[in-house]
Amino acid sequence: MRVFTRGLLGIAGFLVVWELFGRSPLVPDDALPPPSVVVGELFTQLSDQMFIRHVIATVLALLIAVVVAVVIAVPSGLVLGSVPAVRHATRAVIEFLRPIPSVALIPLALVMLGFGPETKITLAVYAALWPILFNTIYALDELDPVMVDTARAFGCGRIRVLLQVALPSALPFVLTGIRLAATTALVVLVSVELMSGSEIGIGYFIMEARSGAGRMDQVLVGTVVAGAIGVLVNGGLERARRRWVAW
Repeated sequence: MRVFTRGLLGIAGFLVVWELFGRSPLVPDDALPPPSVVVGELFTQLSDQMFIRHVIATVLALLIAVVVAVVIAVPSGLVLGSVPAVRHATRAVIEFLRPIPSVALIPLALVMLGFGPETKITLAVYAALWPILFNTIYALDELDPVMVDTARAFGCGRIRVLLQVALPSALPFVLTGIRLAATTALVVLVSVELMSGSEIGIGYFIMEARSGAGRMDQVLVGTVVAGAIGVLVNGGLERARRRWVAW
């Protein structure tokens, strides 16, 4: 409760500073609406069915991207972390691809996939792969060799060791990677929706609000909702990690 209270005090202090700064004569009225205006617009948008569709579209794309990234990255990380020959053979390719930002691949993705939701999901999967993949690899580097030798002494093969020894041991690292990947994927999704001309999503809502009548209050509403989604996803995954893999 003490931590929760401190968090609320921090949020309240931030809102007070924002309110004072937004109503200051130093800031134009249409440049930074105060939170009292933004909250009022937020409740207005929450009653708008189209805005709810934008939010649902981004959340569904986030869930799909994270699930696909987990399905690809966890088995790949187990293989790369347990087979040194494969890890060394793919290291140069991985180190080349990892620094490439997903946003830089938007033109290529638009040419290959078009303007549908598969474009933003593909780019979000690309961005979410790396935290999960490297956390899985690093987890296997920390695996106790005594556990592996014991499993092999009882007749376990390589696949069984991976599934029954390596994967449970790597699970805390994997969940941490998923938590980081979810936040990264959300940033990429909103950015792609904002930059690629997507027809639905929080990013498209922000772009439409800014390019139309220049409604900065609606722009901030979209920004606040995207941040709230990130906080909820991060908090939910952190609680899952503490509950399921408390060790």
